[in-house]
Amino acid sequence: MSSSPNEEGGLSQAASNENNQDLLGKPTQSGAKANTPEEQLSRLLDEASPTSTSSYEMVDEESVPDPYKDVQPHWFFCRRADDSTSWLPFSREDSDKLENTYTTGNPDEEVVIAVDGERYDVHVKERKRYAVYWEQGPTEVRRCTWFYKGDKDTRFMPYPEDFSKMLEEAFKDAVTSDQWKKKIDFPTGETVILHNPKLIMQYQPIGLQDDWISSPSEQTRPRTVKRGVDSISIDIPDGEPDQVDHLVFMVHGIGPACDLRFRSIIQCVNDFRSASLSLLASHYKRAQQDGLVGRVEFLPVNWHSALHGDATGVDEDIQRITLPSISRLRHFTNDTLLDLFFYNSPTYCQTIVDTVASEINRLYALFKQRHPDFNRAVSLVGHSLGSLILFDLLTNQKTESEVPSGNPSFLSSNTLEQILTKLDLKQYLDIFESENLDLESLSLCKDSDLKDLGIPLGPRKKILNCIKRRWLPEDCKAAATLQIHNAEDPGELSPEQSRFYRAQSVTSAVDYEYFNVGIGQNNGGIAKGQVSIDYPQLAFQPQAFFAFGSPIGMFLTVRGLKRIDPNYTFPTCKSFYNIYHPYDPVAYRIEPMIVSEVDLEPMLIPHHKGRKRMHLELKDSLTRMSMDLKNNVLGSLRTAWQSFARIPVAALPPVEEGEASADANSQEAQASAAGSNADANKGDKNADIWSKILEWPWAIHTHYLKGVCVEAESSMNTEQTEESEIKVGMLNGGRRIDYVLQEKPIESFNEYLFAIQSHLCYWESEDTALLLLKDIYDKLGVAFEQPQQ
Repeated sequence: MSSSPNEEGGLSQAASNENNQDLLGKPTQSGAKANTPEEQLSRLLDEASPTSTSSYEMVDEESVPDPYKDVQPHWFFCRRADDSTSWLPFSREDSDKLENTYTTGNPDEEVVIAVDGERYDVHVKERKRYAVYWEQGPTEVRRCTWFYKGDKDTRFMPYPEDFSKMLEEAFKDAVTSDQWKKKIDFPTGETVILHNPKLIMQYQPIGLQDDWISSPSEQTRPRTVKRGVDSISIDIPDGEPDQVDHLVFMVHGIGPACDLRFRSIIQCVNDFRSASLSLLASHYKRAQQDGLVGRVEFLPVNWHSALHGDATGVDEDIQRITLPSISRLRHFTNDTLLDLFFYNSPTYCQTIVDTVASEINRLYALFKQRHPDFNRAVSLVGHSLGSLILFDLLTNQKTESEVPSGNPSFLSSNTLEQILTKLDLKQYLDIFESENLDLESLSLCKDSDLKDLGIPLGPRKKILNCIKRRWLPEDCKAAATLQIHNAEDPGELSPEQSRFYRAQSVTSAVDYEYFNVGIGQNNGGIAKGQVSIDYPQLAFQPQAFFAFGSPIGMFLTVRGLKRIDPNYTFPTCKSFYNIYHPYDPVAYRIEPMIVSEVDLEPMLIPHHKGRKRMHLELKDSLTRMSMDLKNNVLGSLRTAWQSFARIPVAALPPVEEGEASADANSQEAQASAAGSNADANKGDKNADIWSKILEWPWAIHTHYLKGVCVEAESSMNTEQTEESEIKVGMLNGGRRIDYVLQEKPIESFNEYLFAIQSHLCYWESEDTALLLLKDIYDKLGVAFEQPQQ
């Protein structure tokens, strides 16, 4: 790196001299074209020197220079998506923790700092960020002080740390010596010019530019350089509260992608978590200020990779029989739609259920390990097929009274040595003992962890498969106390032992004790098409189960289940919400299977801003108006026809009841005196007929229009009250089960066009997130606050 200050401010002066021409209009020698790239760069840099407001902003250089101050660094991490790379800032809290560790710690020692709600660990010395709960490659971390932005860049990007260090040294020299317009040449070929403290530009070397660019000025378009994160426009996220009020596990549906942008379950859950944090800040603001509300942690559960991984080999088997035509469509079908058929297969259904349960238990144990003080409730969320998996899993859980006494952990082995001996892998015992790995810690290990220990692929798979199938979650920290001999023969097991035994093939039946399975089936048996597998047990009792866009109702019906007993509840879960979009082609209702004699409309989920969408309000108003108008017009025509068909017209509806009785009395008086003055009474009667005809429109309006409106309003209020008071069984504790989202105005124009999007909208729906938060904090006794519009 070299710097050359321009003593005479001659960058712009040289540029003007190069433009001088002689009297014949020919350029002088100084204006001759540069032949080398270095000369071109030097000339273009001179031309780019700011001399007017048309080039760069004017800066008051005569003001007293500020004394040099150390730049405040901020830590960033890299995010790579497809072909794009972006750098995102840590929260100020996490950045301060990293900076404090960097400045006070030993640079030769590796220190691990938990960031992002303890979902990631940063290795400060290595400058890497690792995911804790899921499989994800490490990402780069930087301690950033200098940033740049090109013409086509949308945001400022941080320089590497060594480059930023050189820039900071040059900037410090310029400030302390008060000498600006310095040109700094870097070994990589970049050139940076320090015009003044507010204006610093970087120029790319010409050799790195494309040869086809015709304009030399396009080849060296400068980058804007900024010092410190406070000088750039970037949103630095607020730190998450340390207090975790609730834990939610989210299970995805078919395929590896969860939305139309083909994002993974990890990315979608990250967005859902961000939406929940925003809603907590707006709808529980006062409770947050009082310290009553922390945050809700959402963790993704991925089962697709285990099903389509190398362990099952199903992808290779399917690929051998797949036709070569329309390859992309067939690949999409094999990777997504076939998951539905896999779940109806006894072999792969057992794999899917085992993967979901073991992954939930692994995440729960790891979360408890990192949050030892957590003693709050846990909930489950399933989308599409994931909701059906959780539904079947919850219907086959065992209550505490059904679980045998004691704390059995392994059924066939007491110690790690016995397990390795049985697997003929005792030669790896020394490796585990050197790392202080026992049964509990081994259950938390992943394939990559065992690979780092130097264990080959085959033994790794055998160990992980044994741990997954024989580690039971009732008490992850308990010592092994149970021995089972002759495990190959389940018939020799005791009743309590056979409750926990899991064979490789199809075993026990699904227990639908409270389900009426229809004609030809025994109550409590399996309906036609139901797969009989052995369902594992969860390590906790969920507080609530939320189904997003769920086909549970359809699958139960296809299995032969006609209805669900109103007294039925999940053995270990007391709340169940079926949430769907009105245009979702995969979603089905649950309440008609419980209360078939009453036609109930689903509960409308309020908008997160506290109102019904405008187009829905307009639609309801027009519907109510048309019904009232229809009833009023028919009633008016009927009354008019009766009025003209019958004489006397006294049968027309009176304006008031008092008037009707008065008319009746007057008619009786006229009838008693009819013999004395018949002609006079005849004239009065004709006049009375015409007067009532003239009063007929007002009578119709007073009696029918007002009466119908009041009756419609009262009936609507009564209907809403009755629906809210109706109990739809105990599956959700007597509360409503089916909840429908409000469609957007653009979606109402063509429901077929937005059908697929409607099935994938739940991850970004703030209304859905608010419903979850309201149920969670209502049970915690925290008041809900509707924000002011």
